[in-house]
Amino acid sequence: MLKIMFRIFIFLTFFLSLFLNSYADKLLIYMDLAQTDHLKAYGVAYWVLEQGHNVEWLLNYRGGSFMIDFYEEMADVCRLRGVAFDQIDLSQAASIYKEIEENNMEVVLLEKVPAIAIYAPVNKEPWDDAVTSALTYAEIPYTTLWDEEVLRGELEKYDWLHLHHEDFTGQYGKFYGPYRNALWYKQEQLTCELMAKKLGFRKVSDEKGVVARAIKDYMAKGGFVFAMCSATETMDIALAAENVDIVPEELDGDPVDPDCQNKLDYSKTLAFIDFEVSTNAYEYKHSTIDTTPDKVAARLGLEADYFTLFDFSAKLDPVPCMLVQNHVSVVQGFMGQTTAFRKNLVKKYVTILGETEGRDEVKYIHGNYGRGTWTFFGGHDPEDYEHRVEDPPTDLSLHKSSPGYRLILNNILFPAAKKKERKT
Repeated sequence: MLKIMFRIFIFLTFFLSLFLNSYADKLLIYMDLAQTDHLKAYGVAYWVLEQGHNVEWLLNYRGGSFMIDFYEEMADVCRLRGVAFDQIDLSQAASIYKEIEENNMEVVLLEKVPAIAIYAPVNKEPWDDAVTSALTYAEIPYTTLWDEEVLRGELEKYDWLHLHHEDFTGQYGKFYGPYRNALWYKQEQLTCELMAKKLGFRKVSDEKGVVARAIKDYMAKGGFVFAMCSATETMDIALAAENVDIVPEELDGDPVDPDCQNKLDYSKTLAFIDFEVSTNAYEYKHSTIDTTPDKVAARLGLEADYFTLFDFSAKLDPVPCMLVQNHVSVVQGFMGQTTAFRKNLVKKYVTILGETEGRDEVKYIHGNYGRGTWTFFGGHDPEDYEHRVEDPPTDLSLHKSSPGYRLILNNILFPAAKKKERKT
């Protein structure tokens, strides 16, 4: 009898704890200027998802805050990582929901742990990629893969894929002019040539074009792709130049197709249209998409280079709204192999997330393809304005509240999101 009563007691205690927990306090990770480490906060949100708990992303509320059921273990993780938070009761949470309901705000439920992949060559330094640096600092796990894995179909294992300063045209970043005798350039060229040969291609440009199309197919099946720097521009160039030789003879041993410009097929691209390619091996330029030459000519410089994020309706346009969550609306610009994009060459259906006011230049864009999406962010490193070859790595512990790095991390959580429906 005592054993039966004891079991009943344990049973009731268990369900009572579940009941009480459903009415427990909330943990609010605010993301406005009061936050002590914005970048680590994304890592905490990812960690919570890994533990099997949901996260509410409060769009436009205090800079895009996160709210979860309060557990002491989660609070300890925030303290350990230096992330500021408030423990709030249900009446305070209700007030937040009411404020969100009455304003340009929304609650989006994060409920899935995104499997993250970084596309990078084997000889790449981990700090030479802003996204890799952001993930490492935020303590978010990722897997690195390259051409061989892509062509084996391994992208299907991942929800989100990042492309950084890869040159999908097979021109080694157009660094031939100034750096063709540098050891690092020769090593990069050899690495790419050996991979192309291993995969059965005669030229690097042929192999990279097939990889670009495989990534596009991944998107069509529902993959999320985020690209920065030259990957944004060269991805579209490679897609448009399928079966067209645009690579100078100095780089691939045979001449450019003299009619290559007229043979570009813009219907195959994701973001850009009507651009012209550069076929000069000595010109540090891929096409007319990139605005780097304009910035150099105008001598814009660090002090005058900013871009503005668009203010989207959180209730009507939650996707672009997620991608621009920040504690500021004006963000410091930064250069790259591809710095930003000419607005007049961006396809009409593309959503512009951030642009440089008063100039024919957009910095941050987004679009759909098939069942997936892509997001392009111009520039190399949000906290290193020019980032020259062989510059030292950026120490993100000195930039805990970087608005530019926040935009990167918004994209990482994007695949975890599901629109939350609440009863009114």
